[in-house]
Amino acid sequence: MCIHNDRDVIAATPPPTLIRDVVLPGDPPRRGMAVAIEGGRIAWIGPVAEAPSGDAIAMDGRLLTPGLIDCHTHLVHGGDRAREFAMRLEGATYEEVARAGGGILSTVRATRGMSAEALADAARPRLAALIAEGVTTVEVKSGYGLDRDAELAMLRAARALEGVRVVTSFLGAHAVPPGTDPEAYIDKVCIPTLEAAHAEGLVDAVDGFCEGIAFDPAQMGRVFDAARRLGLPVKLHAEQLSHSGGARLAARHGALSADHLEHADEEDARAMAEAGTVAVLLPGAFYTLRETKVPPVEAFRRHGVPMAVATDCNPGSSPMTSLLLAMNMACTLFRLTPAEALAGVTVNAARALGLADAGEIVPGMRADLAVWDVDDPAALAYRIGFNPLHLRIHGGVVS
Repeated sequence: MCIHNDRDVIAATPPPTLIRDVVLPGDPPRRGMAVAIEGGRIAWIGPVAEAPSGDAIAMDGRLLTPGLIDCHTHLVHGGDRAREFAMRLEGATYEEVARAGGGILSTVRATRGMSAEALADAARPRLAALIAEGVTTVEVKSGYGLDRDAELAMLRAARALEGVRVVTSFLGAHAVPPGTDPEAYIDKVCIPTLEAAHAEGLVDAVDGFCEGIAFDPAQMGRVFDAARRLGLPVKLHAEQLSHSGGARLAARHGALSADHLEHADEEDARAMAEAGTVAVLLPGAFYTLRETKVPPVEAFRRHGVPMAVATDCNPGSSPMTSLLLAMNMACTLFRLTPAEALAGVTVNAARALGLADAGEIVPGMRADLAVWDVDDPAALAYRIGFNPLHLRIHGGVVS
């Protein structure tokens, strides 16, 4: 996978750096460790006593983790949906809001009126909040344009974002525009726009929303076939509001991930495990929509399905820009362990994006790291509304 707008921090070849006296996650955590960085990558890991010579930064026993990865966001969009938040509190369901012209379509109206530059400007404060919590990689979806010009503008805005590695997902199959036949929309708008975005180098993966209020498995299958012709990996919003067959569709197409999954079942978990598809859990949407059916975490464990955790940052169902809060929610609402939550925003999040060079502290990996003012990995998921970030390292550059 080629990530085009990483600002090539590694190519800048920062000087060698030695991070001394850190705690590395593990069972048990490894204390008194050091990590050497050279050329923007991890060059060596070992005990402090065996560390190579070089300029050193003493961390005084602080925790060092991979830089966090938010593997499912809708960071680029216009407007907000605060009024719909109030409507849901008054009793309206997500489906009722959507069918009344709200939901995704209200954001579509706001997004279509903005240029790529304006969309990028609007997204930067949301991105800054993630960066402030040690995030070094962010996935950003389109899907609030639903026509060629607006979808391309969203993807161009995502490519313009700075300070993190950005992975883009084309989400043209997010909702059906009012008055439009879904079959015609897939064939005449969605797939041609995907082809145009790919030709412009704007797409790293293809996503969709498989649900009764969006697209059925057959329609999504046609989008995935188009992605395969272009050599693009796929992922899917699946089994969020009902059991519609999305998880198994994702597995059949070898998807990188299936996301949400509240209504997934044992057979879905088995199929995802066989396909190597990551389960991306999105507790922010579960919380905001006041859902009661949790994803089948035990089934994912039984079948060895990797579980990632993300913010699902979006203006409607998860207006959240804290990946640390998502970790806490994944533990308290879905009963992940703190170790599973940390893996969910590092190694498994990288896998959900198809990234083989991030998410772990291993020689040869990108030096995307975070140092925390704690010495126990569980502390990252433990506190609520507290950010213990000490410093962030992105591509070997300390910030």
